[in-house]
Amino acid sequence: QVQLVESGGGLVQAGGSLRLSCAASGRTFDNYVMAWFRQAPGLEREFVAATTWNGGRTYYANSVKGRFTISIDNTKNTGFLQMSSLEPEDTAEYYCALRWGNVVDVATMYYLWGQGTQVTVSS
Repeated sequence: QVQLVESGGGLVQAGGSLRLSCAASGRTFDNYVMAWFRQAPGLEREFVAATTWNGGRTYYANSVKGRFTISIDNTKNTGFLQMSSLEPEDTAEYYCALRWGNVVDVATMYYLWGQGTQVTVSS
């Protein structure tokens, strides 16, 4: 049974940093893509960042480019989202997700999801 477990969320002041982790288990993940999405109350789930499993290619939403960094330690089946220069607009529930194949920025194309971790940025 595949599981994704996120951690690292919390409350931080604007301008601060947080690092989210996503631990995957239950199978091997060669040729998978790990992505992070976020969802604020009343809004649709939006793409944040993605990486190929070997970490060779990364992709970012324009809203986080230059502030967030996605990485993966595939020896530990764990992905990370380093978030810096956080803004109140970054407040949301953050989810990691997996799919086999190409990177896409559409949530419905991912079929393995974690439970989410809340990030709150105060002004």
